[in-house]
Amino acid sequence: MVIPVHDVNPVRGTPWVTYALIVANILVFVFTPGMAGSLTGDGSLAQLCHLQAFLDRYAAVPQELIHHEMPRLVPTGEVGVGPQGAGCVIAPPGYGKSPELSVLTAMFLHGSWLHLLGNMLFLWIFGNNIEERMGHLRFLLFYGVCGYAASYGFALANSDSGDPLIGASGAIAGVLGAYLVLYPKARVWVLVPFLIFLPLRLPAWIVLGLWFVLQAFYSAGQGVSDAGTVAYVAHVVGFVAGLLLAWPLKPGTPPPPQPRGALFGRRAR
Repeated sequence: MVIPVHDVNPVRGTPWVTYALIVANILVFVFTPGMAGSLTGDGSLAQLCHLQAFLDRYAAVPQELIHHEMPRLVPTGEVGVGPQGAGCVIAPPGYGKSPELSVLTAMFLHGSWLHLLGNMLFLWIFGNNIEERMGHLRFLLFYGVCGYAASYGFALANSDSGDPLIGASGAIAGVLGAYLVLYPKARVWVLVPFLIFLPLRLPAWIVLGLWFVLQAFYSAGQGVSDAGTVAYVAHVVGFVAGLLLAWPLKPGTPPPPQPRGALFGRRAR
C-alpha cells in the first residue's frame, strides 16, 4: 500500500473545517478515559475497564443501529473480583443511548494512535480541496453524511455484531471518493515501500483507485487475516457515497495544476 504525503493541488482559502475536524479528533483521542494506559501497554485494569465502558457507551454498535435495542448488560467501568479473578464489572445500563447519535460520537473515537494518525493524514491531504470546492458548511454536512452512510452500511452487513464501531475512516473514505471524482489527474506524492520508502508522484486516480480496490478486496475477507477487526465494508460504502455526492460538482470543477517533470526523483517539482 502506498502512503500519501502531499498532493500538488493548492487551495486559495483556509480549510477551517478540515483543520477543526483534525483538532477535534486529536483532542477527543487525548482525553478519552483510559486511552493513555492502553497506548503505553502498561495501563491498569481500572483504566482498561473505564475505556471499555466509555467505548461501549459512545461507539456505534451494529446490533443497536439495526435492531434499536440496548444490550441487557454493559461494562460499568468498575473493577470486580469473581471466581476467575479480577475483571471488569458488567451490569444493566444506567444510561440511555441513542443509536443514531452514537454514529456521530463514534466518528471522533479511535482505538490507537496509528488509527488516528492514519485517518488524519488522509483528511489533511485530501480534505482541503474538497472543502474549498463545496464550501465550509456543505463540506461539514458532506463529511457527516458519508460517515453515517458508512456506519449504517457496515451495520447492515453485520447486523448481529455487538462489537463497537469507531473511527473517522468511513467519513474520510467519502472525502477520498469525492477527490477521485473531482481531481482524478491531480498529482499526489506517495511513499512506496520497496526495500526502502521510494518517493513517487502519481495521479490521484491511481493512488485512490488502488486504495479503493484494496478496501473492496479486504472487505470480502481476501488477502488479510484480521478482516474482522477493521471495518473495510464501511470504507467501501463511505467511498461510494462520497463519489456519488460529489459527482454533480464535477462539471464546474477547475482542473488541478499539472506539474512538469518526471513522476519520481528530484526532477519532479
